[in-house]
Amino acid sequence: MRFNLHFNIFVAFILLGMTTLSGCTTNPATGEQSFTGFMSVEDEQRVGAEEHPKILKAFGGTYSDAELQAYVEAIGQKLAEQSEIPNQRFQFFVLDDDTVNAFALPGGYVYVSRGLVTLAEDEAELAGVIGHEIGHVAARHSAQRYSSQMATQIGVTAVSIIGAVLGAPSGVSNIVSLGAQAALQSYSRSQELEADRLGIRYMSRAGYNTDALGDFFAKLDAQTTIAAAMEGKARANDSIMSTHPRTTDRIQQAKSLAADAMPAKPVRARGPFLTRLDGVMFGPDPKEGFMKGDTFIHPDIGFSFDFPPGFTVKNGDTEVFGQDGKGTEIIFSMANADVASGYASLTEYMRGPWAKESGFQPDNLERLDINGYEAVSGTSRGEAKFGTRDLRFLAIRTSRTQIFRFVFLTDPNVTSAMSVPLRKTTYSFKLLNPADIGQVRPRLSASLT
Repeated sequence: MRFNLHFNIFVAFILLGMTTLSGCTTNPATGEQSFTGFMSVEDEQRVGAEEHPKILKAFGGTYSDAELQAYVEAIGQKLAEQSEIPNQRFQFFVLDDDTVNAFALPGGYVYVSRGLVTLAEDEAELAGVIGHEIGHVAARHSAQRYSSQMATQIGVTAVSIIGAVLGAPSGVSNIVSLGAQAALQSYSRSQELEADRLGIRYMSRAGYNTDALGDFFAKLDAQTTIAAAMEGKARANDSIMSTHPRTTDRIQQAKSLAADAMPAKPVRARGPFLTRLDGVMFGPDPKEGFMKGDTFIHPDIGFSFDFPPGFTVKNGDTEVFGQDGKGTEIIFSMANADVASGYASLTEYMRGPWAKESGFQPDNLERLDINGYEAVSGTSRGEAKFGTRDLRFLAIRTSRTQIFRFVFLTDPNVTSAMSVPLRKTTYSFKLLNPADIGQVRPRLSASLT
């Protein structure tokens, strides 16, 4: 195969430019050279401090259990002392989030969710996760990733400019861009495995049973499978663009490393862990709304309504979303209180701010009485993610500042069949009285024992 001479020169220029970039440093955790030229240690501290308040806001703040926070902090500090950067100030936080999650910001900010803590079975498993996050910080993975991305952007830009000047074949910039993205994703996979190795190292030095990290990964693997099954979805296959190693790979690596790093007197500390977990909320906070059978209940605001049987429901920050997997979706939300108070007429509200917000102008407006509350319903048709949908908008006013909203989306082929089930949902809406609210009880993590 013949190559264009100009293209050869262009490739050589790019390779030379990329290999002469400065900024390689010795990785404090591995002793190897790594490229961190676009983010200094000082930058890491600044970024962490700037992003920390945003993280707390995004995840609803820290969990309101001072003893649990202190317990996680103590485990974290014990592990951080075993790292290659013991002078780094680490801070550890339990987020009030029921999903299974853990991550770290540069600068020593480490977060574990309430959901992750309750998935663990003993202190050693929790220590494995925290050690993994400390590993990310110690190995300066954020600095590596950011610097690699910056270098890639520079390289891709150079490909586009120089290629145009030297006559590089069309599409080369796209190929380089895709290859660069794949390299970055692969690099991230290696970072995750490296953080696992470092986490086991710190666990071993702190005296924890190193089998615990692999045990936790097995629980995480099972939890992921169960969650997918509950949503009626097949478990996703890993691909070249996956940002994390397959859980099975991590389990195998963790088992292999654990055997070589087991301390003389390994600790699991299940008893103290479960004692500390006693009373910690398991699952979504009922104050933010929860499902009881087919009924969604929000005790804090004080309302409930029923989904049709067989719906999968997700409770988000600003809306409740349900779907049956057969072409029907229900979206429930509340109007902004200030906007609601500015419209005495529900009809005007639907034709004005809600139409502007939704992008649809409902027709066939109809006044309704929903359990003694004024309501207005309207219909429309439009394109949704999975094709054409019939839409019905429903606004229910319970006070001057409170307007509750439903949007019912149905495949035109099932609209008629879903008419009665969705009508039942419409008229199931009600406000809760104090006695109803008093019966709400959170599920606790004691069920894990």
